[in-house]
Amino acid sequence: MPRETITVERFYTDHSAKLDLKLIGGAAGLKRIIREPTVNRPGLALAGHTKYFARHRVQVMGHAEVTYLKTLPRVERLKRYEMLFAYKLPCVVFCRDLVPDRDCLRAAEAKDIPILRSSLITMKFISLATLGLEQLFAPRGSEMGSMVDIHGVGVLIRGDSGIGKSESILALIERGYSLVSDDMTRVTLVDGREVVGTSSDLTRNHMEIRGIGIVNVAAMFGAKSIRGEKRMDLVVTLKAWDEVKDIDRLGMEQEFQKILGISIPHVTIPVRPGRDLARLIEVAALHVKLRRAGHNPAKELNDRLMSQMATKPRGL
Repeated sequence: MPRETITVERFYTDHSAKLDLKLIGGAAGLKRIIREPTVNRPGLALAGHTKYFARHRVQVMGHAEVTYLKTLPRVERLKRYEMLFAYKLPCVVFCRDLVPDRDCLRAAEAKDIPILRSSLITMKFISLATLGLEQLFAPRGSEMGSMVDIHGVGVLIRGDSGIGKSESILALIERGYSLVSDDMTRVTLVDGREVVGTSSDLTRNHMEIRGIGIVNVAAMFGAKSIRGEKRMDLVVTLKAWDEVKDIDRLGMEQEFQKILGISIPHVTIPVRPGRDLARLIEVAALHVKLRRAGHNPAKELNDRLMSQMATKPRGL
């Protein structure tokens, strides 16, 4: 699955506030690519052991690395800087507001390697930076459809234009559920196992209702009516009644749809006048919740029927 190219500039722009990052040198190298979603402390490399040096990662300098470098004679320290920056490093971050010496800055500038500084203690920076990088590297995409949080179940609602999606979503919001996104849902694969849906920054809190226009859901229904992001647990497709040919009336066979390589439970709900679509979507979400808890009503009924048939006397 192709991934977006992550540069030092992107990392700095997206996470400078959270990580309290400041650029102090090597600005010409901000377009350098970060190839691995984690960080590395280059202590062993500075000590001369470079066989397993993780050169493609963000390099983090803490108190231990800086103190070690200060113990070296200047000539030796210059050699270590030259050796370190000979690698195509993405960038180097000095934690605890530690200040790199002039020789370090000169060596980095000569190779166009960005030098950043953070006030965070080293371990906290490593923890937060790793989470931030994992988020940046996570596979992404977009799915046509609106998403709602129903009883903790993230439901993506799809259907042709005019099928009744907006009316169903409004009815669900009125019942106390939360809108995640309208019309287009951005999806991200988290930890390689969960698909998380969210809205674009531009359209967040808003939805389009044909005949009325754009409405601000948060202003109209309150803060509880909006949720920033939610794991996707169910895909519901609304289809005209005549277009749905074969329906499993018992629900024995569970359908799935692949999103970012993950199989998401899927149901098709036939639409015709008089059907309460919001209620049906709500029941579908609750049904998925029960299945996750180990309850399968169709299977339970089938098992009961088979048991009854097995115990019924022959010839009757």
